[in-house]
Amino acid sequence: MAHNVIAEAKRCLNCKKPLCRPGCPVNTPIPEMISLFLAGEIQKAGKIVFENNPLSVICSLVCNHGNQCQGHCVRGIKGEPVEISTVEYFVSSYYIDNVELEKAEPNGIKVAVVGAGPAGITIAIKMAQLGYDVTIFESKSEIGGVLRYGIPDFRLPKAIVDKYEKILRKLGVKIKFNITIGKAFGIEELFRDGFKAISIGTGVNWPVTLNIKGETLGHVHYGVHFLKNPEVYELGDKMIVIGAGNVAMDVARTALRRGVSDVKVVVRSDRYTASEEEKEYAEIEGAEFIFNKAPVEITGEGVMFADTVCDENHKVIHTSDKPELMKADTVMICVSQRPSNLILTQTKGLEINERGLAKIQPDGSTTREGLFASGDVVRGAKTVVEAVETSKRVAYAMDEYLKNLPKD
Repeated sequence: MAHNVIAEAKRCLNCKKPLCRPGCPVNTPIPEMISLFLAGEIQKAGKIVFENNPLSVICSLVCNHGNQCQGHCVRGIKGEPVEISTVEYFVSSYYIDNVELEKAEPNGIKVAVVGAGPAGITIAIKMAQLGYDVTIFESKSEIGGVLRYGIPDFRLPKAIVDKYEKILRKLGVKIKFNITIGKAFGIEELFRDGFKAISIGTGVNWPVTLNIKGETLGHVHYGVHFLKNPEVYELGDKMIVIGAGNVAMDVARTALRRGVSDVKVVVRSDRYTASEEEKEYAEIEGAEFIFNKAPVEITGEGVMFADTVCDENHKVIHTSDKPELMKADTVMICVSQRPSNLILTQTKGLEINERGLAKIQPDGSTTREGLFASGDVVRGAKTVVEAVETSKRVAYAMDEYLKNLPKD
């Protein structure tokens, strides 16, 4: 593997105006990383990447590289682009195994981070490095959020996620597990107990429903729930996956690995929204894709689908009135996710929009003073790298806000 990484890195042209870097949502310093790596300065290469993106090793595995850095590589115009993700993974995984993060002198100011998913981990690391006394409040018994409970192990090994708890602990971050803000206590109590700024990054882990007859039947499940603990589900031989995003691909691939012999991914329109790579993996592993089928009812035998017609913008403009049964033992619904509204609706002064997401300013501040939000809870279901990009801005805004507070 090492030889392949080095050979791939040597293919980089070190462009004067690299297109790969602006192609990345967090503007990863790709040419600098590769140059340092080839010069034998792997620790320095890892440091500049980690400082730019604390979740770089995770992003190297789960990002849609074809649409981002690698998709903008100059070599890809007439041939194969440099496999930037391969180099980034090698450098980043080496670095986090040997990391000694610099940290400012403690300033004694308490900061709360609600949620230990990609957004929360990023903000906690950044704020701890700036010298703040950080406490994470996590509703589960382990950190990671979607990284642990929404991405299959074959795409992101949980051992990598575990390393981030060690990093957080080394930075002095306190983690309170099995605490759901909005149940035992809420944002008001956090402010009461001396937290000067609070960041919400609770993600979007509630499924969007189809609202059709039969959705409550025993063989009907939601993809976001299934991926949390696939082992507890009785799947049978035939599965229908309704949806076309990356969650649907992960569900299909997980089901195939768990012995389901017939997996059909059924899409309402004429296109999929998952990355090309994930769709191809699902197909190669055995999933069948069926387009232009709208679910109208779920029965004990399967799903009643009606044919659809789409316009040139892939929008469904006609649905037939003669649905037909597609048989299945299990039905998985993977159409979208939304945030838990518990913390959002119970916090005084916090406004939410029509989608149930927190309203924020560009810097991540909400309508409640001292309260910030980032990640999927403000943008809907997005990618890990997009959560990192917004969370970096939020961390800097929190720091600026705290620096301007009146001294006690």
